[in-house]
Amino acid sequence: MADHTPPLESGQLLSPELPILASPPPPAMVNGEGPQQVILVQVNPGEAFTIRREDGQYQCITGPAQVPMMSPNGSVPPIYVPPGYVSQIIEENGVRRVLVLPQQPDFHPGGHSPLHHPPPPPHAHLPAFIPHPAMMGPPPHMYTGMPGGVGDMSSQYIPQYHPAHIFSEQDSHSQHGRQTFLHRDDRASKTHERLQKKLKERQGGGGGGGGGGQVKDSPPSSPQKSCSSPPTVDIHNGIGGKALDAEHRHGVACSDRQIGKGKNGESRELDKEAQALLTLLSNISKPVVSDIQARGAVVSWSAPTRPESENNTVEDDTSLPEALSYEVGFSINGKDGKYQNISSVHELSATLENLRPATDYHVRVQAACNCLLGSPSEAVSFTTLSCEPDPPSPPKKASGTKNTLVLTWKAPCDNGSKIKNYILQWDEGKGTGTFEQCYYGPQKQYRVTKLAPASRYSFRLAAKNDMGVSEFSEVVDLFTSCSVPLPPFPPELEMAGVTFLSMKWQRPGSSPKEDDIYYVLEMEEEGSGYGFQPSYDGDELSHTVRNLRRSTKYKFRVAAYNSEGKSNPSQVVEFITKPDRPSCPCRPVIRGRVQPDSFKIAWEPPKDNGGAEVTKYVVELSEGLSGLLWGLVYSGPALEHVCDGLKPGCSYQARLYCISEGGQSPLSETLQVQTPAVPPGPCLPPRLVGKPKAREVQLRWGPPQVDGGSPVSCYSVEISGPQSEESREVYQGTELDCSVGGLFPGKTYSFRLKAANKAGFGPLSERCEVTTGPGAPEHCRAPSTTCKSPSCVVVSWEAPPCNGAPVTEFRLEWGAAEGSMQVCYSGPGLSHEMKGLLPATNYFCRVQAVNMAGVGPFSEAVLCQTPCSVPAAVSNIYVLKESELQKYGTSADEEEEEEEVDSRPQPVISPSTCLGISWDPPCNHGSEITSYLIDLGERQPIVVGPVTKHVIQHLQPDTSYRIRIQAQNSLGTGPFSHTFKLKTKPLPPQPPRLECTAFSHQTLRLKWGDGNAKAATSDAPQYHLQMGDKNGRFVSLYKGPCHTHKVQRLNESTSYTFRIQAFNEAGEGPFSSVYTFTTPRSPPPPVKAPKVERLDENSCEVSWEALPLMKGDPVIYSLQCMMGNSEFKQAFKGSATSFHVQNLQPSSDYRFRVCAIRQCQDATELSGPYSPTVTLSPQRNDAVSSSGAAGPGSRTSAESIRTRQSLTDEQCAFLLLMVFAVIAILIAFVIQYFVIK
Repeated sequence: MADHTPPLESGQLLSPELPILASPPPPAMVNGEGPQQVILVQVNPGEAFTIRREDGQYQCITGPAQVPMMSPNGSVPPIYVPPGYVSQIIEENGVRRVLVLPQQPDFHPGGHSPLHHPPPPPHAHLPAFIPHPAMMGPPPHMYTGMPGGVGDMSSQYIPQYHPAHIFSEQDSHSQHGRQTFLHRDDRASKTHERLQKKLKERQGGGGGGGGGGQVKDSPPSSPQKSCSSPPTVDIHNGIGGKALDAEHRHGVACSDRQIGKGKNGESRELDKEAQALLTLLSNISKPVVSDIQARGAVVSWSAPTRPESENNTVEDDTSLPEALSYEVGFSINGKDGKYQNISSVHELSATLENLRPATDYHVRVQAACNCLLGSPSEAVSFTTLSCEPDPPSPPKKASGTKNTLVLTWKAPCDNGSKIKNYILQWDEGKGTGTFEQCYYGPQKQYRVTKLAPASRYSFRLAAKNDMGVSEFSEVVDLFTSCSVPLPPFPPELEMAGVTFLSMKWQRPGSSPKEDDIYYVLEMEEEGSGYGFQPSYDGDELSHTVRNLRRSTKYKFRVAAYNSEGKSNPSQVVEFITKPDRPSCPCRPVIRGRVQPDSFKIAWEPPKDNGGAEVTKYVVELSEGLSGLLWGLVYSGPALEHVCDGLKPGCSYQARLYCISEGGQSPLSETLQVQTPAVPPGPCLPPRLVGKPKAREVQLRWGPPQVDGGSPVSCYSVEISGPQSEESREVYQGTELDCSVGGLFPGKTYSFRLKAANKAGFGPLSERCEVTTGPGAPEHCRAPSTTCKSPSCVVVSWEAPPCNGAPVTEFRLEWGAAEGSMQVCYSGPGLSHEMKGLLPATNYFCRVQAVNMAGVGPFSEAVLCQTPCSVPAAVSNIYVLKESELQKYGTSADEEEEEEEVDSRPQPVISPSTCLGISWDPPCNHGSEITSYLIDLGERQPIVVGPVTKHVIQHLQPDTSYRIRIQAQNSLGTGPFSHTFKLKTKPLPPQPPRLECTAFSHQTLRLKWGDGNAKAATSDAPQYHLQMGDKNGRFVSLYKGPCHTHKVQRLNESTSYTFRIQAFNEAGEGPFSSVYTFTTPRSPPPPVKAPKVERLDENSCEVSWEALPLMKGDPVIYSLQCMMGNSEFKQAFKGSATSFHVQNLQPSSDYRFRVCAIRQCQDATELSGPYSPTVTLSPQRNDAVSSSGAAGPGSRTSAESIRTRQSLTDEQCAFLLLMVFAVIAILIAFVIQYFVIK
């Protein structure tokens, strides 16, 4: 059994030049039905199946194999059908298969392959393609094992299709070869179906497992076919190893993989029927070569025959199928050499073309059927015939003069027969295209003489051997030389460099273009003393002189020469090379001492300035040792610089370069500088952690914000006591917290912190005051009591030992019984005054001390008895209502004085000058209350008897009084009550001034007061407006807080009287004086629309209704007329109710209107509104309106105008109402949707 070909790499199948189609390969099977099923993708031999895994990598699986794929919906994926084939779904035993079969030949007349015009793919995103054979890789090989199972593969799979066969115009197709390939006989079709069934059963045996089982059950490959070298491709002849048709790609190309090793190394063999067919295909006879020519031959062979010793145990009726194809291979390296497949035909003969003459060839044939490829036949050798030589190359000019040309050439391939002679032809310089023979012989050079100078001659060459004369070579044009050229112009400088000068020059103008002119460029270096030396000799018109010195002057001249001689040199020109860039400066050095924030560097000029003075030095500085970021710190001509603004304890790198006319020098060596560190900066004060204990505190701190350029190595904590400023160190270490012990309870200590690095300790931080936790105090001694008054007892005590913590407060408990005492004092004092005690009452008291640590025990209880006392303070004072004031009177003397002061009838007690108060009687503390003392502040106190009500008179209106009351008994006067603030009511307001701001013949608008627009307060005055009637009495018109009122329904030219009164909480004020206002006369009412009656073409009569007299005043009328679009003009004014208008123009429109005018008795006139306009249209010739119809028509027009105006106003009002309603609805919707929700 032959060895397997190593697996094909993924790169061979996934070429970037070939498109990858994202659709499954043509053969696919779906097992079962359901929402999620397994699809078995059957990869035929010779095909590749490419999938993209979950990790993004591509995995290539070559056939024969079955790849299990998971279908999420159980549907068959879309199948891409290669050009020339159709898909067909077949269901057998619940298994659906998609078969790709060749298309019927009816669709492609002429017997040509349909692949010349491939149809578009079924999906727009899956373009059909026929790659060029040069892009095709070697045939796919089979992997020894398929890695992974179902879980290793993604549901996205990408197959690769092999290229279709490409036919050229020279490719001849047999009329029966394609028919034989497409139409198989029944026997061959049955054999093919049995093979496919066997292959499916073997591949489906391990369908549910991994890739190893599937490869194990695949049919073995053929051991006879060698795959050591991929076949070549011959596009010109339309044949090649990879240019196979679709049937061959799906069937024959995989037969060399039918036998191989499985994943575990076990042998896989074909069944007996396939083995018998493979043996039949391998029994092919040796081909026969006929019609051998120099460049072609005809190869024929016989169909495979059954060997005589064959034992057919599979099937007795096995015969040769008709659907056979043959692969013809040839070798030029011997019988065992490398064979190239040149054709795949279905006939028993093939024509070999484009062969080499006089060359030994070996030819063999292989038979193929379906997926099986038989062993190659025995090779037959033959030798092609000799022929005429190949066309030689054109002759070349070896040398020449003005009259001669020396030509040379090379011998071409003789094609098996030695070249005897060469035929050289020329056109004799005529340029007509007619050639004559000028040489015939075996030499490879020839000298042509007697030529004209500076002329063109055309030559061509042919070779001759015993087999014939070759084709002529291409025509070549050669030129003869001319006379000595003139001196050329001096060279020009194109580009100057440091070590080179590029120059160009021009061809001498007198020399013809056909003349071969060469140039000599001479150079002289200034100061060398060697003179001009040649630096270039050639036919180019430009040259670059290299290896020159920088910043050096050179002299150049150029001379031209040809075969006849050399010209004089041109004029001398001078060019200077550019200076070179300077060399790198020396590494900078440190000058002086390195400071924490600066250092000074200096440097020397470069040893080589490049031929020009250094103009500038550039210093770059980089922080750190990485050297990734460099910054420019200096640029100038100086040789030293101070780098400041640096960080202490930081590493820096410095470098520099210089700049001259020649450019920028390389960077110097790097100088590394380490700035010295400084002590760290101050730390933040340490902070207390947790609650302080009585003798121990826990402190914590953070590192300083500035470390000084060196890591902090340790911290030091110092403590100072409450009575001493001396400090001592209590901690030194690297931690950021410490515990300080040995302290006294309740004492305050100060802590300070400082950090240190390798440069030393930094400054101390600010102080942190910490007080240790206190202890609970001891019990107090029994307190002492002193009766200061019957209602006041002073209790005092002494502070107990505090146990290291000061007492923050004392708690005194007081009560009438020993078991029901309550805390009545809590504070730091050592005594407390108990007030508000009842006289002649027993009380108990005790005290305890409290500090931060806790509460101490109570002292012993002490008994205290209070003596009798004066009455208690009055608790509440009430104000009597106004109705209650009338029940209480004053003394007779006060009443007489009041009658003398105000003789007007008014109440005896006024709330503006009196205050009525009442109070609750206080506790008398064992002694009856004899009187009360009422204190009014500045006034003399009032003493009353043992009553609880009193009226205070003779007060100022609208005045606040502070009132307090104290009770008296036999023991004395009790304390004053709380001060109560009471206020008398103000006096009634004065009447305002009344004004008339607007008037008409029926209304009067009255105004009074300031008329403040702000909201009225509770004490703001209100007003009462009255109007006099015919009987002299005043009738109320308005009562309220407003400052204006409109009086309506009045008569014209009538006088009316008014008065006003203001009132508030204090009462009603007096009425104002009487004001008289008169309404004006009313204008006359509007007149109805006049009537217009046309009398003739030039006159008309206008009449209107008369108005009655207005209170005896006569009424006159004013008639206005307007012609066309002009203005109204008065046509009549008088007391008549009609007017005869004359001098009218028949072709014009006239408009009339009337207004009434009231003639008052004082000779004033009041004009009323105008009536509606009446139009008099011009009289038409065909229809003349009657005089009686003019009036009603005009009236109808006026009424329609008035109605239209009224309706327009109503429509406007309705439209505004609808707009406001829509806006309100929209606002409510917006609030409901956006605000509430």
